[in-house]
Amino acid sequence: MAKKLDLNKSVFILTQEYPELVDIMAELGFTEIAKKAMRHSIGKMVTIPKGAKMKNIPMTKIVTALMEHGFELVGERPDKSFAVSAETEETEETEETEETEETAAGHSSESRTEQLKAYLKRLGEGEDLEEVRADFVRAFREVDASEIMQAEQELLAEGTPLSEVQRLCDVHSALFHGATIEERIANAEKEVEASLERKKARDKSAPAQNGTDKEMLAAVMGEKIGHPLYTLTKENNALSQLLAKFKKKHDGSLLPSIRELSIHYAKKGDLLYPLLKVKYGISGPSDVMWTVDDEIRDELGVLAREKEHDEEWNVRLDAVLARAEEMIYKEQNILFPICAAHFTEEEWYGIYRDSKDYAACFGVEKETWEEAENAGTIPSAVTEGEIVMPGGHLTMEQLTALLNTIPMEITFVDADNINRFFNEGPKVFKRPFMTIDRDVFSCHPPKIEPMVRQIIDDFRNNRRDEVSVWMKKGGQTMLVQYLAVRDAAGKYIGTVELVQDMEFAKTHFLGEKE
Repeated sequence: MAKKLDLNKSVFILTQEYPELVDIMAELGFTEIAKKAMRHSIGKMVTIPKGAKMKNIPMTKIVTALMEHGFELVGERPDKSFAVSAETEETEETEETEETEETAAGHSSESRTEQLKAYLKRLGEGEDLEEVRADFVRAFREVDASEIMQAEQELLAEGTPLSEVQRLCDVHSALFHGATIEERIANAEKEVEASLERKKARDKSAPAQNGTDKEMLAAVMGEKIGHPLYTLTKENNALSQLLAKFKKKHDGSLLPSIRELSIHYAKKGDLLYPLLKVKYGISGPSDVMWTVDDEIRDELGVLAREKEHDEEWNVRLDAVLARAEEMIYKEQNILFPICAAHFTEEEWYGIYRDSKDYAACFGVEKETWEEAENAGTIPSAVTEGEIVMPGGHLTMEQLTALLNTIPMEITFVDADNINRFFNEGPKVFKRPFMTIDRDVFSCHPPKIEPMVRQIIDDFRNNRRDEVSVWMKKGGQTMLVQYLAVRDAAGKYIGTVELVQDMEFAKTHFLGEKE
């Protein structure tokens, strides 16, 4: 009795019905079908005819092989769809082109994300990058940066360990390199002009509504003198030039300048990642890219401290600089367009104001963004008048001046773990005012967050009242104190962090000994 094989059913269903199909199809050129992960992902979205078109395998060859193995084909009948006449071949070629276009642009966002995840999983299983890239190119003519980020976020949500996604981060970029829409339109001046016209027609603070607008917005913002994306892009260009110079001559004198990437990374970590994660629910950059930033910065620091520059040292240096170069690509083609698509103008104004507190890097000087300067600052919600406290009463002006005069950096986090207050003035540990009313945990790199959670949990549960940390920062001796803040009844109402430069004490006591 013949085995009926319905060509309208997905590959996944057919291999469930007839397990022997796995070997048959693999022999025909569908090598990925042997992988369970592929059958359970892409296999659920494609039929054999669609798969044949994606893989450029003649359907007549498949039909012949299936019939030789005793299958009776139903559904898309081969005598109608896959005749070998010249006329049918021409029709099939047209259909193939249409199908490829459908694959590239017609999938639902959900199925496209699933397909992208499948490619990433194959990389995670150790499959050769070029094999995966070849399949990717057949199925996708282009891919939106946000789709890549969405696929990575869903992998994390499904339980893929963060460390695994971090390890694959650079490989992911290599897979998609050259395929993102951003790269295809990077030099499209006419498109930029068109985008400006579209942007004028929309509400100023509305996020972009489609992929093209998003990429165009990023390009437009990157051309506004003084805009955060303008500055960040100039920094990336300067870093690219430094890395290119180093590649040519391996000139060690360039390394101190290259290490200024820590300033560039700090701005991303303080001003971009948390806002994406907290307000817009886009956690991929903070979960993955932030950690990679830290790894690059830390490795460069370790290498700079080592005195012996042997072959192993040079191999490690080349590897970390390659990661830094790849991070430039990720920022320009993934991170910045995502930010452009979501952040409002008021948020960009805030990022611009907060970025003034960071040192220049790579020789890129700060420039004025006139639009933000003219917009002024967000008015305070606090009403005028005196503030009455048990110990006295002060005007808002007096209280503010008092707190700013105390020779410490003061941060208060309330009982709900929300940043409520920073005093003003220069700070060794940057405290962007945009982080006010934001979850305190979102302001720390992933590797630090567990420690912060533990301290606050101990304070909340009365296990500790104070934690002191002595450290060196910029050659200065610093004391960082975390103190539990409790009301008169002993109830926990928050945590205060005090940062103090202790060089004065060291000078005083060492002077007394002498």
